[in-house]
Amino acid sequence: MKEVFRSLSGRAMLRAAREMVPELQPGDLTSSQSGVRAQAVGKDGRMLDDFHFVRSGRTLHVLNAPSPAATASLLIGEHIFDMLVVD
Repeated sequence: MKEVFRSLSGRAMLRAAREMVPELQPGDLTSSQSGVRAQAVGKDGRMLDDFHFVRSGRTLHVLNAPSPAATASLLIGEHIFDMLVVD
């Protein structure tokens, strides 16, 4: 019920968001369709719309997977394999 209330009330959403980012102001939020999806943000502040790969030593981190179906894709698996084998 709290999630539904926050999606309908701008004030409630602002209060909840301020738990993570206390300096948020009402003008920082815009009205949109409700829904929750983890979304990676680049260093420049733009949202990343697709997979994002980050290397750390011998580790390849697969970030911002757009959907569970995409993470199970054989084609994505082959691409990740190629990235690991080629380098």
